[in-house]
Amino acid sequence: MSDETLSLQLRSQRGDFRLEVEAAIPLAGITAVFGPSGSGKTSLLRLIAGLDRPAAGRIALGADVWSDRGVFIPAHKRPAGLVFQDARLFGHLTVAGNLAYATRRAGPGETRFDAETIIETLDLAPLLPRRPASLSGGEAQRVALARALLSQPRLLLLDEPMAGLDHARKAELLPYLDTALRQLEIPALYVSHSVEEVVRLADRVLALSQGRVVAMGPAEEVLGDLDIAPLDREFETGAVLAGRLVDHDERLQLSRVDLGGQMLELPMPAALQPGGTVRLRIRARDVAIATLRPQGISIRNVLDARITGINAADNSPYADLLLSVGSGQLKARLTRASVEALQLTPGQAVYALVKSASFDRSPG
Repeated sequence: MSDETLSLQLRSQRGDFRLEVEAAIPLAGITAVFGPSGSGKTSLLRLIAGLDRPAAGRIALGADVWSDRGVFIPAHKRPAGLVFQDARLFGHLTVAGNLAYATRRAGPGETRFDAETIIETLDLAPLLPRRPASLSGGEAQRVALARALLSQPRLLLLDEPMAGLDHARKAELLPYLDTALRQLEIPALYVSHSVEEVVRLADRVLALSQGRVVAMGPAEEVLGDLDIAPLDREFETGAVLAGRLVDHDERLQLSRVDLGGQMLELPMPAALQPGGTVRLRIRARDVAIATLRPQGISIRNVLDARITGINAADNSPYADLLLSVGSGQLKARLTRASVEALQLTPGQAVYALVKSASFDRSPG
């Protein structure tokens, strides 16, 4: 794991929009740049890539300064691979030709990623003779990712690479992205406003709102912060927890996950083995609250919890509860009427009834 960082102290102005970012991002794993449309995510990525010049500030990758007073390294000289929303492949070349072009353009020097490994990792062999026009959106983005990697970058920049894909194509591409970035051990900045993508891929999150950094830290912490939820209108508020996958019940197709001494039973995930750490996404709407331990109900997951916060806006019928569960946190979204009827208050011991949760990859 590298001790180097991508160091940013940036100011940029475009029309009425002002971007001010100061951050030190570890050059290891995947950092999601997360926020709603118009928050400055793509603007930040373009500045890092060298496609735009900042009004003031500094960009440095480790000891290499890319932008500072009197210094500006152009985009084609920065060791950063770019993957855009559209694949931007050369239509007159086959997939093999597109990859060969990237290899030639990388020129002499250290070869971190060889073509054979990348083709195997991204399962591109069947696509090599085809032209871009015959590829699906997900296939084209896999080729674009391979082409970016063959430029031998020290940092990968991905600008919402799944924004134009339907749900099926996203589900097809996500495992390839996850596998490739982790097996090849290349640090990446992944721009997205999709919480599902961020939960699946990110080790840490840099959250932007109106051109400012509003949070940065491990994905579980940032996505679990009540103050972050309004960043994205499509964000279904919830919690991201890490737990240990204990075992599988093959007959019932269930798995048990240990959350700091309390067990969750969930539908058995594919390709995850017992003994490892897993990441769970639990939506607030899938958590109910009881003040007495319930009996005779179909919900099997009943966790001891304590209310640590209640957030209820006057103009909303709902209240979000923050719950301490072992070493982690859950959220529950109730009506304000339910909160009043149950007389719920911060510090109160309750039972959290988890109706559903989704497995994601092993964190890190």
